[in-house]
Amino acid sequence: MIKIVPKSMESFEMFGVCLLFLSLLSMSSTLEMITPTQPLKDGTNENVTLVSTNGTFEAGFFSPSNSGSRYLGIWYKTISPRTVVWVANKETPLQDHSGVLELDSDQGILSIKSGTGAKIWSSNASHTPSKPVAVELLESGNMVVKDGHNNFLWQSFDYPDDTLLPGMKLGINLKTGHYRALRSWKSLNDPTPGEFSFGVDTRGLPQLVITKDSNDDIVYRPGSWNGVGVTGVPGQRTTHPLTKSLFVMNEDEIFYEIQLLNSSTKLRSRLLPEGYQMRLLWSDESKSWDPLYTGSFDECEKYGMCGANTICNVSGAHQHCECLSGFRSNVADSTCDRIIPLDCNKGDSFKKYEGMKLPDTSSSWYDKRMSLDECQKLCLSNCSCTAYAQLDISANGSGCLQWFHNIVDFRILAQDGQDFYLRIGASKFQDHAFNRKIGGIILGCTIFIIAIVVFGSIFCLNRNKLKQADLIQFQVAETNYWKDKNKKDDIDLPIFDFLYISNATNNFSESNKLGQGGFGPVYKGILPDGQEIAVKRLSKTSGQGLDEFKNEVLLIAKLQHRNLVKLLGCSIQQDERLLIYEFMPNRSLDYFIFDSARSSSIDWAKRFEIIDGIARGLLYLHQDSRLKIIHRDLKTCNILLDNNMKPKISDFGMARAFNLDQDEANTNKVMGTYGYMPPEYAVHGSFSIKSDVFSFGVIVLEIISGRKNRGFRDPHNELNLLGHAWRLWIEKRPMELMDELVDTGDGPSEILRYIHIGLLCVQQRPEDRPNMSSVVLMLNGEKLLPEPSQPGFYTGRNNLTTMTDSSSRNVDVYSLNEMSETLLEAR
Repeated sequence: MIKIVPKSMESFEMFGVCLLFLSLLSMSSTLEMITPTQPLKDGTNENVTLVSTNGTFEAGFFSPSNSGSRYLGIWYKTISPRTVVWVANKETPLQDHSGVLELDSDQGILSIKSGTGAKIWSSNASHTPSKPVAVELLESGNMVVKDGHNNFLWQSFDYPDDTLLPGMKLGINLKTGHYRALRSWKSLNDPTPGEFSFGVDTRGLPQLVITKDSNDDIVYRPGSWNGVGVTGVPGQRTTHPLTKSLFVMNEDEIFYEIQLLNSSTKLRSRLLPEGYQMRLLWSDESKSWDPLYTGSFDECEKYGMCGANTICNVSGAHQHCECLSGFRSNVADSTCDRIIPLDCNKGDSFKKYEGMKLPDTSSSWYDKRMSLDECQKLCLSNCSCTAYAQLDISANGSGCLQWFHNIVDFRILAQDGQDFYLRIGASKFQDHAFNRKIGGIILGCTIFIIAIVVFGSIFCLNRNKLKQADLIQFQVAETNYWKDKNKKDDIDLPIFDFLYISNATNNFSESNKLGQGGFGPVYKGILPDGQEIAVKRLSKTSGQGLDEFKNEVLLIAKLQHRNLVKLLGCSIQQDERLLIYEFMPNRSLDYFIFDSARSSSIDWAKRFEIIDGIARGLLYLHQDSRLKIIHRDLKTCNILLDNNMKPKISDFGMARAFNLDQDEANTNKVMGTYGYMPPEYAVHGSFSIKSDVFSFGVIVLEIISGRKNRGFRDPHNELNLLGHAWRLWIEKRPMELMDELVDTGDGPSEILRYIHIGLLCVQQRPEDRPNMSSVVLMLNGEKLLPEPSQPGFYTGRNNLTTMTDSSSRNVDVYSLNEMSETLLEAR
């Protein structure tokens, strides 16, 4: 490769002649400048790119994965696979290699032209240039058009794509009116503009927002700047030893920016096609993009989740929506209305909320110089002021921020929250409300305890026939257990009346039955308000008992994620134990992919979405939830599908909660579903997060092939599905694994990548398998895929990893019920 560098701005003409001569000697070259006499050309035989001074970034024409369209873009030069950070002609791709990027010497305008000479994209210029002009790619990733005095006529940083790079501003130039915001891609490999934008809402106190184009409404709101960080984003998401965030508000501009504290750091923040923001840091050690945070959102992060004048709080099984103090719920329209009107002359007071994400500031007012006491007095003097907070909480704090009218998008944060002062009308309402709340809590606890005592007594009488003294002792112990658990684990799970659920399921009729598992049957129910539910009824003959019931309640009550099934409540009456879940209209994954008639209805794009959703759910369990959860029974029948065919992981009866510093555990009773258990668990009873990764890999290969791992036999080599997939891989025939009933409309390289990831997840040794954070990046095409090694339970002709007779017998014996036992507490 010949690297051509012009020595001075005055030598452009000679530089163009030399380049023309040298291009005849080389089929590939890199430039440090584009000039009016030296354009940047695409070509099948000649590939010319523009490279930054130190070789960090590269610009040129490229094609995304699985696409023949050509785009002009900017990417990291030394990182593979290609990581694109900016695209020019997103809406007008070229369909061949005839594209040319030209620079107009008179106007200083860049343009992309096709082979026919048609202009398909062009830039603009801030002023008429002083000749000469040139295009450079800076080490920051910013492509600039400069005049002879080094003034910028145009820069790519002013027109962001889906990626925010350090030094790039999001916001508005108040002098020119130019607005900068990220715009998502249509998909991870399609730069066509997507539905979501990420920028700064400058109404009231400026705040970061993610909006959707269909109605331009806010869908997620990271929040406003409080001097330390963004109010709705916990500190560890905005700060890092190598980076810092900056928010500037002055007379000239309002903008948000990420800055690097170490110039060698490679950092980017990407707005994903689904509307999530993910910040990624390049690791030279692992040669991959590692997330500084996953970008996953709980329900309360959806803008206005609970409506106006409410608090959204995620704790336990699901989010809670509560009316603010001084408001009460209006059942007719599910809103919260103020009970006592505000009155400037009757001594209104303020209710202090601590640890909060501040509400929407689009209709707020602020003053940087005012103290907090002055802010309170000013709010009391204005009858329209409904709340206030400190504007800047850094150092000793300063400034005043006030709200008017309704309080919207207000939530409790687990950490790094802020104080907020809500105005309440002068009355005795607070005392009455407090008494009613305490009374309700006492009544609810009493009902719950009575239900548990009744359950405990009947359970003991039926199963153990204890003496009366022993029975009383058991009741007290059981009641104290649940009281302590409720208090310790902050569980807030509704207890349904058994008759209420029985009526909803038509007395558990066969016509309402959805399926049968090792735990017992599952029924569909419809509540009086029309809500559809799924009811798991623990069978009297089931191998699962009280421990599994407790385990599922206590674990899933703490979890909240879009890819986990919601537990709505439970019911306990005598020896009946019910778990009530949200209803999944499309049943389970195995209902579709293993049925020849239904399998063809799930195309490859949908299968990839399902795999991605399962991966994100597992990542939440392993890393992002308050607990470190090992599912231990992940399989296709435990992946449920909602009305949009989005996957949700279910059945946590066998799950185990780990301490955050715990990596693995062992059990003497290895009982699981054959075909999904990893070797170390089946043989030695050892399990860890890598056990779930193995099960995930099996599911991936089952989704791709449309075949069950358990029961599949390769007639030629006597291999199971994993062995069959491995044999095809080493024989360079992996595409033969794909389900023949599905149209191959999507590119084979995408299918090949999923097969590759599936094989990586089912490798024999746990330490060879990736963790789920790496899997998510692999699925997004943002991490290199190492070569897989032999899968577990492979019994091919080379016989590298055959199981012993004793281990095979253990698996057979303990898989009869397709379930396993678990302990309630982590060891």
